[in-house]
Amino acid sequence: MKIRNVLAGAVFVVLTAAACAPGAGNDTAVEPSGPVRTGVPDEKVTLSLVSTPESGAAVKAIIKAFEAEHPQVRIKYQDTNYDDYNKSLNLALASDQAPDIALLNSVGTTVKDKLVRDLSPYAKAYGWEKSYPSSQLDQWRVAPDGTTLGEGDLYAAPAGFSLVGVYYNKAKAAELGITEPPSTLAGFEAALDKAKKAGEVPLQLGNSLGHASLTVQLIGQSKDGADTAAKWTFGRKGSTFDTPGNRTGVDKLAQWAKKGYLPGSANGTELQEAVDKFAKGEGVFFVDGNWDAAKIGDRLGKDAGFFGFPGDKATAIGTSVAYAVSARSKHPDAAAAFLDFLHSAQASAEQFKAGFMPADITAAEPEGGTVMTDIVAAWTKVNDDNGLVGFNNNATATMNDKLTAATQELIAGRTDTDAFVKAIQDEWAATHG
Repeated sequence: MKIRNVLAGAVFVVLTAAACAPGAGNDTAVEPSGPVRTGVPDEKVTLSLVSTPESGAAVKAIIKAFEAEHPQVRIKYQDTNYDDYNKSLNLALASDQAPDIALLNSVGTTVKDKLVRDLSPYAKAYGWEKSYPSSQLDQWRVAPDGTTLGEGDLYAAPAGFSLVGVYYNKAKAAELGITEPPSTLAGFEAALDKAKKAGEVPLQLGNSLGHASLTVQLIGQSKDGADTAAKWTFGRKGSTFDTPGNRTGVDKLAQWAKKGYLPGSANGTELQEAVDKFAKGEGVFFVDGNWDAAKIGDRLGKDAGFFGFPGDKATAIGTSVAYAVSARSKHPDAAAAFLDFLHSAQASAEQFKAGFMPADITAAEPEGGTVMTDIVAAWTKVNDDNGLVGFNNNATATMNDKLTAATQELIAGRTDTDAFVKAIQDEWAATHG
């Protein structure tokens, strides 16, 4: 499973080897060619921007708004399907016709190959550290080794976020006497038990492609804290999956399977099948992301609810669509001005329309009484607590396959917590040491 197949438009940072390009293997970070300037130039400038159709609706609208505000700047937009885009991006950035601005789906080798510009001077000049919680920017920081994330220089600016939490059927929950979302893991388990005793499906799940790993991660990071969880996801040296929180997450998933809290067919069910079942009323709770809000909200209407996974502080799984400036751009200041525009009220409104959580949450205006109201509230709490963590599935190029196999074995009762934790950490260590 590549998680991007689950989420059309929410992009994940995957440490995969991208297409080879000149300069591969060079560990030196990209350095600015001179002092940076904020704002756009007075003279006419034409920039080129490449992206994918999944992100295109939002960015095309943002380009239009930016050009209206800065008529001397024209931005030519081009998109390519996701697979071809990722395969060709490094070659495009290394060519004489390199785009000025590029959607960065993965760090890959772009930093090692000096293909994208270090945006740290622009981040300082524009004050991006004040505009974004650190957990959002850190997903696009790369250490000097070119692979460790979450530290070092900044190589992309966010343009809308994904968010994974818990959907719930408000009508079914009310029938069980649950009028408010659970605020603790114990409370969540008690709600699952009530649902089981009432003959309901407590926790809807489709795990044919490893979606259960999100439940393990949410439990783990709610106990360990976002900072600890993010270090492992980012590949920080010395990090380990063997934490109290992750062990609790694995334990609980196994226990819930044995107690019948999960559908018996979970391992053979794809995510969208599970979405359809939940939207039809099969299940009281469902762990999923904001990308399925429209489908769930349309079917369940006012009965569709959403909350962040219970914990002392609000944490969630998610990442951003993000754009980088080519190292070959002749107009980096103008390109950086567009990146700064990505967290403006105008851009944020367009991001929200396209289904992303915007950088400026005040621009999100969900229709009252809809599931999006709950999602915006959950996102606000996560921002306030700086609790966004990237996807564990993307900790290495092969981690998603390992998590898929391990969660399927766990649900089927063919492995235990010790073996699960060891398998995942061994997979991580093969890449990060």
